[in-house]
Amino acid sequence: MSGAGSAGRSLKIFVGNIAWTVGHRELRNYFSQFGKVSWAQVVFDRKTGLSKGYGFVSFQKRASLENLERNQKHVLDNTPIFFQQTD
Repeated sequence: MSGAGSAGRSLKIFVGNIAWTVGHRELRNYFSQFGKVSWAQVVFDRKTGLSKGYGFVSFQKRASLENLERNQKHVLDNTPIFFQQTD
């Protein structure tokens, strides 16, 4: 039975090329179309407060990650983004 995914591959992804205008909420909203998101975080520079252009998203179920992988192009705030599964 497939569950939340503690066994096997991680349900966490690295997201790159995020526009500086995108925050945590926008990142979560975008990836929620593929399934339930546990958390989403854009990484910000502590000194400047500006986005570093990348972040992380974790899904609750493996099916969400599979839905994401089936989609070839991902565009957030008019900017093409890419993702890679993490350990």
